[in-house]
Amino acid sequence: MNDKRPMSAREAALVTLAACERQGAWSDGYLKKTLREGGLDRREAALATRLCFGVLQNRMLLDWHLARFCKMRLDRLELNVLCALRIAAYQFLFLDKIPASAAVNEAVESTRRHCKNPKAAGMVNGVLRAMLRAGELPEPAGADKAETLSVRYSHPRWLTEAFLARLGEGGAEQLLFADNEQPPVAAQVNTTRTTAEELTSILGAEGVEAEPHPWLPDCLILKNPGDLERLSAYREGLFYIQDPAARLAVTAAGLAPGMRVLDACAAPGGKSFVAAIDMKNRGEVVSCDIHPHKIRLLSAGRDRLGLSVIAPTLQSGAAFRPEWESAFDAVITDVPCSGLGVIRKKPDIRYKDPKPMERLPTLQRAILDNCARYVRPGGALVYSTCTLLERENEEVVNSFLADRPEFTLEPFTLPEFGEQPGTMTFWPHIHRTDGFFVAKLRKRG
Repeated sequence: MNDKRPMSAREAALVTLAACERQGAWSDGYLKKTLREGGLDRREAALATRLCFGVLQNRMLLDWHLARFCKMRLDRLELNVLCALRIAAYQFLFLDKIPASAAVNEAVESTRRHCKNPKAAGMVNGVLRAMLRAGELPEPAGADKAETLSVRYSHPRWLTEAFLARLGEGGAEQLLFADNEQPPVAAQVNTTRTTAEELTSILGAEGVEAEPHPWLPDCLILKNPGDLERLSAYREGLFYIQDPAARLAVTAAGLAPGMRVLDACAAPGGKSFVAAIDMKNRGEVVSCDIHPHKIRLLSAGRDRLGLSVIAPTLQSGAAFRPEWESAFDAVITDVPCSGLGVIRKKPDIRYKDPKPMERLPTLQRAILDNCARYVRPGGALVYSTCTLLERENEEVVNSFLADRPEFTLEPFTLPEFGEQPGTMTFWPHIHRTDGFFVAKLRKRG
């Protein structure tokens, strides 16, 4: 591509999807870069985002259909050609407001501009028109229930089998369906600066519709907010974006003004922000990460929100710091995990190699063991993840408790859900939140 005309939405989606598969790039970050460099207006950017995330959410299903009409094996196609086919097929199957002819024409044009084989555009045209002539497409069917669900909801078989084993057929299918839904944008109110009512009014004046979250206080659901950074309410630190489940992981800690709190794996900062707000910006929140650029992000978020009690600190959660021993009233360990509870927001997580995930419990346990040393007698230790695998959740906590008799599970109370017996798993299909696990432990006095 040598000309400087703005990219179309479909071209931006194609470039992003190909990069995700070829380079292992994360779709959200790469798409933002592509939209910025491609000069797309707001409407085209919104369509590109829908196409990119829609294809990722349904990639296995799209390939199942395309394989019926393509004479060549899909894995032998040039990657950009395959991405163009997937984008068009997604529009056929899921976007009824886009004419099929427009989807075909754009796919052919994108292929001409981004693919090496001069015959590829003709092949794309032929496959897509054959798909349209076929009319209503069949429901996917596999050799067994796991394979059928895997294809229908585009989750790898290993992950589908894990959910089937834990939830049964009905629950697993509901979860897989929920993973492909569009999550709401949840804005947590910075109550040190405003109220939910005032923020609703301010956002309305800026053209953003906001309504109270159905069960979480001081949380608003934003309708089509667009670029948040353009909003004065955002720049003035009146709110930040965070899923209700992540917010409640800190609620479980039971923080109060004047406490000294450690957020051991803090970036991008959401839990530190909650802690500071729950403490009414009085006390201290030491917020740690191992990457300098994430410390800078934490500092920027702290300054934007005016939460002066937060102290960003370069520190590994697994490395002992002697001066912190028995020094904190509460320690929050939101440990690195497989992220399988946030597939709604990061659909490409499902396609990552599962092998490295098997090593995560060892790291998680190391962080928990180390951070337990920082809890003062009588203090609280919170362990949380954004995954739904027992080996990273209950099994880590249970093994820790078996080795550390000075800690016990402690019940906690949450809005809407009442008292929990020391742990809680949030499920996208049940609680309409991210998938999340929380455990609260108390160190004996």
